[in-house]
Amino acid sequence: MKKPETRKEEIINTAAKLFKEKGYSAVTMRDLATAMGMKAASLYNHINSKQDILNAIIISLAEEFRNGMRLIHDSDGSCVDKLKKIIELNVEISRQNSFAMASLNNDWMHLEEKMMYYQKLKKDYETDFRNILITGIEKGEIVNINPDVMMFSMLTTLRSLYIWIPKKEDVNPRELSENLNVILVKGVLT
Repeated sequence: MKKPETRKEEIINTAAKLFKEKGYSAVTMRDLATAMGMKAASLYNHINSKQDILNAIIISLAEEFRNGMRLIHDSDGSCVDKLKKIIELNVEISRQNSFAMASLNNDWMHLEEKMMYYQKLKKDYETDFRNILITGIEKGEIVNINPDVMMFSMLTTLRSLYIWIPKKEDVNPRELSENLNVILVKGVLT
């Protein structure tokens, strides 16, 4: 059973929804307070600033992706199995966080003091992804084409799942992962 949201988590989740709908720059603390049914001054009992909310949204997701990728990268199994796990990771995180994913993809450039940390998380994620692809090429598991092109192609699809998933009420995460595996992974097999 899922534990109930704290007031701070409720504020962050509501802000993520507003950021997706209007964009980070267009949302004011007054907008957030109205959506929460409270006075703007009351928000500051739970959070310090809109920037803190954005940091919480983006950094928590980036850490979730980074930690998941680290586990996949370090796990046993073929490179093809690891690619399938990367797809599953992205489907699951996107399915559970479609509003926050919009901020991760569209608002990361508004990070201030957390920008370098975010960029390191992103770089480490992509480095592990690239290394899986390079190892797969070296072992003859996947085609010998530019790993950056393969990674870019896969990530372009995976990073946009947050747009598509909410429009599909009947989306089955396992089936979606399997379908994406056929499209994204089988296309790189030797």
